[in-house]
Amino acid sequence: MGFLDFLKNRKSLQDSGVLKGAADSHSHILWGVDDGIKTPEDSLSVLAYEESLGVTDVWCTPHIMEDVPNTTEALKARFAELQNLYKGSVRLHLAAEYMMDNLFEERLAKRDLLLLDDDTLLVETSTVAAPYDINGTLSAIMSAGYTPLFAHPERCRFLCEKDFEQIHAKGVKFQLNLGSLIGYYGPSAKRKAEWLLEKGWYSAFGSDCHRLRSIQEQFSRKELSRKVVERLKGIR
Repeated sequence: MGFLDFLKNRKSLQDSGVLKGAADSHSHILWGVDDGIKTPEDSLSVLAYEESLGVTDVWCTPHIMEDVPNTTEALKARFAELQNLYKGSVRLHLAAEYMMDNLFEERLAKRDLLLLDDDTLLVETSTVAAPYDINGTLSAIMSAGYTPLFAHPERCRFLCEKDFEQIHAKGVKFQLNLGSLIGYYGPSAKRKAEWLLEKGWYSAFGSDCHRLRSIQEQFSRKELSRKVVERLKGIR
């Protein structure tokens, strides 16, 4: 197969149909609260773009961590502003992406949390180094009655296939960053994402959108094989 034939057999996220009827379970489009979108106008532009791709639901999941100590009350207030401004068809939801650090342990103890669905908690760790006791923290979350949804595990350099197997066996769910599949976060993240997708271990996917231009660039790359597209369509 020549290079041109290879390209003909590859799809982009925006022309694959993967996003039609889908939920973006991870985004930073709530403006002015973290390192994501900065203005309400940009928030609305991202939502208009997602709507054009057929996305039906968007979860706003701003960071909560020691360096970005957003409060539940402040995020709810900003989310209400977005709801008042947005007039499109995408259903908006509010949760948060929690770094598994000391602040998270305090919020977990108080049950001061913003959840996806009824009991699902979006959590993350550094992509470079593991937290002090990642397994202990995940177990504590589950003991408290919540289901951890591990954000973009494929980007964690310290996790290997054996680690994924052990974490998945505990009952932890995984969330895919769509950009990982087109190499946006490097070849290691791409390889791990394809392996996890093949195993069927992803329960959700998200844009992890911080800037409109960034996801437009990611979603337009013709990098996805037919097999990857079909597996992605199975995640809802």
